[in-house]
Amino acid sequence: MDVGLLLLRLAVGLTIGAHGAQKLFGWFGGGLDAAGQAFAMLGFQPGRRHALMAGLVETGGGLFLALGFLTSVGAALVFSVMLVATVSVHLKNGFFNTSGGYEYNFVLGVAGLTLAFTGPGALSLDAMLGLSVSGASCGMAACFVGSAGGLLELAQRRSAPSDQTATAA
Repeated sequence: MDVGLLLLRLAVGLTIGAHGAQKLFGWFGGGLDAAGQAFAMLGFQPGRRHALMAGLVETGGGLFLALGFLTSVGAALVFSVMLVATVSVHLKNGFFNTSGGYEYNFVLGVAGLTLAFTGPGALSLDAMLGLSVSGASCGMAACFVGSAGGLLELAQRRSAPSDQTATAA
């Protein structure tokens, strides 16, 4: 079971972390300026600040999950950022990723959250440090904190001006 949890943590954590690094450091064809423009077009103003925060949340949450360090915190961060991505970008496109839907974000968010319920396993920094924080209460807390964080971010979103909406279409 511990190897399975390690594989799940690495797959989800490093995938989310790579998205954050793409925003923060311009790796893989990204960067804060490009991400900031995309965030502004989605109604998050100022776009660059929101892109920076998303990049930090993705990088930090992803690394926490991958390392199995403060796993419930990492799970809440991953769930939060995937909630925002789902609602602000993908929900209108339906479920399937092939149509730009929320399938991918849903799976990553729930997989990350699952680790708050199960714990990171023995092959983790939490286990090495003697941090035994998992179970129903930790999972529910991560779900609540992640939902609250995502909803707070979404509450800051404003409708995009009509000229930006036309450009985005």
